[in-house]
Amino acid sequence: MPKKTLKRLMPDPGTIKNHKYLSRLGSRLHDTNLWHLNRHSAAGAFAVGLFCAWLPIPFQMVVSALGAMLFRVNLPLSVVLVWFTNPLTMPPMFYFAYRLGSFLLGKPHHYEHFEVSLSWLAGAMSTAGPPFLLGCLVLGLVSAATGFMTIHGLWRWSISRQWKHRRRSR
Repeated sequence: MPKKTLKRLMPDPGTIKNHKYLSRLGSRLHDTNLWHLNRHSAAGAFAVGLFCAWLPIPFQMVVSALGAMLFRVNLPLSVVLVWFTNPLTMPPMFYFAYRLGSFLLGKPHHYEHFEVSLSWLAGAMSTAGPPFLLGCLVLGLVSAATGFMTIHGLWRWSISRQWKHRRRSR
């Protein structure tokens, strides 16, 4: 994995530690594991960030940051990976999650007309909520596991390639 590229793209830890709102976390934010970039912290950050990207809640970045602090993985990387979901990617992702959840529960798809009201939202969540949430959970777990294994494998492959290159240049 290109460690230099990841380090260049990440924000400065001092800026984040001195941030007006994040400084309230105190000494927890000074844990060196949250800022260190190695195979384990990057792979763990991918798992946390990709799982949180599938959470159908607002403030996914906060949940991702708390997850990074809990699992002591790279905090900036886990927060940035939540941006995988954005206003353009959310509708197809969440529709796919709903379809997967419907398939897993063996329920038919409900195609209702859309209406902007709380009564419509409550009714839609009573029928579409369980399949949607199950789909989000399954896709979050699969994304987290796939991201973890992929980054872990790419990092190992990159290191072994560097070792082979060093041996050849001797």
